[in-house]
Amino acid sequence: VQLQASGGGLLQSGGSLRLSCAASGRTGGIHYMAWFRRAPGKEREFVAAISRSGDSTSYVDSVKGRFTISRDNPKNTMYLQMDSLKPEDTAVYYCAAGTSYYPTGIPRIPTRYRYWGQGTLVTVSS
Repeated sequence: VQLQASGGGLLQSGGSLRLSCAASGRTGGIHYMAWFRRAPGKEREFVAAISRSGDSTSYVDSVKGRFTISRDNPKNTMYLQMDSLKPEDTAVYYCAAGTSYYPTGIPRIPTRYRYWGQGTLVTVSS
């Protein structure tokens, strides 16, 4: 499975951006898909994740109400709609996909995701 993230850019605080993550290859086994980010000088952070059906989602508290994760399975694509962006959202955003199901719920730790995209930079100026 290969993941290609796109949609990053430079924008002002309060703006909106939509990231995309296109999956290719043997995508039939993908269950959860997620977005992580790494801000300058910080550790990689979970942002949001979505189940295979799209019925279940999970967000880090700092983006709840501002970001929306979704996926289009026929297109093998996941999205992250980011609204009301803040300077602290500045980071490289990575998409990830996992093939295992966890009955405890949507995983938030990177090791649960087997496949990773190359990252797309989002810069929010104040």
